[in-house]
Amino acid sequence: MTIAWTPDTLPEILPVFPLSGVLLLPGGRLPLNIFEPRYRAMVEDCLATPDRLIGMIQPLDPEDRSRNPDLYRIGCAGRLTSFEETADGRYLITLTGVSRFAVVEELPLRRGYRPMRVDWRPFTPDLDDQEPQDFDRARLLRGLRGYLTHHGVAADWGSVEQAPDDVLITTLAMVCPFTASEKQALLESADTEDRASTMIALIEMALMDKDSSGPDLGLRH
Repeated sequence: MTIAWTPDTLPEILPVFPLSGVLLLPGGRLPLNIFEPRYRAMVEDCLATPDRLIGMIQPLDPEDRSRNPDLYRIGCAGRLTSFEETADGRYLITLTGVSRFAVVEELPLRRGYRPMRVDWRPFTPDLDDQEPQDFDRARLLRGLRGYLTHHGVAADWGSVEQAPDDVLITTLAMVCPFTASEKQALLESADTEDRASTMIALIEMALMDKDSSGPDLGLRH
């Protein structure tokens, strides 16, 4: 089902799922394994709404293990587009990214999960297709090979090379092993083109750090 989203049709109140190191972007698809009772309740309530939106948002401190950690102000909402219940009561769902949002205020807990009043207006362009206009694809792929090799991550390079620019940027931003703060920087990039530039910079800095922290072979000038 395709929905023509507009800022006026998006809900004012959004349930959020805080998860560190996990990134959802507009147009991206994020599979999730839901097992905690309060988030199973959130999924059940979400399925009863016409928009079926859940907001993904990161805790400010990735090491904070408290029940309700402080959160970043910016997250991304996804529509629940796939749902399966397992024999042991878990929910396997997929969220398809719709738009980023800014948290305006946190509301009282609802069945244990956290609803937020949100503002969609700063991210209205997310609702339109965004094809990057000035994107150095060759530079990104060149750095990506070294970056993934360094992290021991395998890639289907045939699929990578055939992916359209916008799909490539969104998918790589979501699946590459960036830190939580780096993922937040990618989320908050102005648009797809800016996100590509940020990702290239992160990859190249990581490769420079790798090279500069190589083994000491006892060589001196």
